[in-house]
Amino acid sequence: MSWKYNGVQFTELMIPEGAVGFIYMMTAVIDGKSVAYVGKKNFFAKIKRPLGKKALAMSTDKRLKKYSQVIKPDYEKYFSSNKVLKDAHKANVLINRVILRICYSQMELTYQEVKHQFQYEVLEKEEFLNGNILGRFYKTK
Repeated sequence: MSWKYNGVQFTELMIPEGAVGFIYMMTAVIDGKSVAYVGKKNFFAKIKRPLGKKALAMSTDKRLKKYSQVIKPDYEKYFSSNKVLKDAHKANVLINRVILRICYSQMELTYQEVKHQFQYEVLEKEEFLNGNILGRFYKTK
């Protein structure tokens, strides 16, 4: 299942200029029970790629980096950091992935994640799989 934003399928071409990430909600029916998860995700990841033999041989200064950084989309195949949702995805359970808000800085991304988690009461409601907010606020048993 692809990402949806404002009711339509979200593609890489729809990423606004300057956007760094988004707030999302994933929902699924697992073992007959409806579950949800609210979180944040960056659009792109910086990946270190080792330099090839030729590039390393051409380098005269051995103190230089032995890798190059590549920025690539990182959200398309993401199915949450939550173990229950990851396992459900591996078991081919249909997971609805909805982008709630697009953010333009890391600070906004963190703030909006926390705001949405409190707004949806993820720690109080049983159907949410979120176990904590910012590692400071936890579900009570």
